[in-house]
Amino acid sequence: MAELLRATAWPMEKPRAYGPFHLTFFIVGLAVCLIAAYLLRKTSEKGNRIVLCSAGGFLILSEVYKQLFYTFVIGGGSYQWWIFPFQLCSIPMYFCVIAPWLGDGPVRRGMYNFMLAFNLMSGAVAFTEPSGLCHEYWTLTLHAFIWHMLLVFVGLYLGFSGRAGLKLGDFRYAAAAFGALCLVAFAFNLIFWNMPAASDDPAGHMNMFYIGPANSPIIVFKDICLRFGWYVNTPIYIFCLCVAAFVFFLPFALVRRGRSREGAEPASPDFGK
Repeated sequence: MAELLRATAWPMEKPRAYGPFHLTFFIVGLAVCLIAAYLLRKTSEKGNRIVLCSAGGFLILSEVYKQLFYTFVIGGGSYQWWIFPFQLCSIPMYFCVIAPWLGDGPVRRGMYNFMLAFNLMSGAVAFTEPSGLCHEYWTLTLHAFIWHMLLVFVGLYLGFSGRAGLKLGDFRYAAAAFGALCLVAFAFNLIFWNMPAASDDPAGHMNMFYIGPANSPIIVFKDICLRFGWYVNTPIYIFCLCVAAFVFFLPFALVRRGRSREGAEPASPDFGK
């Protein structure tokens, strides 16, 4: 296993932010996502399961590769706890293969609207500040770029198809899902507090969702942690994420509301089974 993974450890010079690799991938990838999401906007519920499960299956397989690569190639056989797969951008890997099989209700609405609002936002932010996407190996760099572009596609697809962002009030489902996930992430941070090899924290503490109790490594929020403590930073950070997610959610809800008032389409589309 280790030898096979090392055979895929093709070195590369880290792509520069807003350099040719970054801009080409972003422009082409975004165009593909917009076109694909638009073309799939009238997908039936059966087709929806195929779309989301395919996306989720790809995310799972690529994440397995990433976890093994970090363990055997970078960690020399030691698991790297700082890449435990429960960051904000990891969640669609789970939601994409769960949500399509749930009946209509607050749980599925929470998952769909979360992926529209929070993961569309996190994918866009990742390409705006791409340092976290750029690695010294081709496979890790491609994994990061494709992963976050797929987050953009899933968010756009759910918004265009009317499965999320139907009305402004639906943001509460996304916020509730985010709140529940924060509690789980914080529990992981406490349970695995003493696990080693956290590259973004010299003390070696896990920091899922970057909500503490370890200090945040994110610019601005890191300074808040150092000056006032993680317990002051965390509610500010969570509030800022909710505001940013709402900004990405808002256009879908407003467009849907405008079309509903004009009688162009029902407020709650009836998807085929």
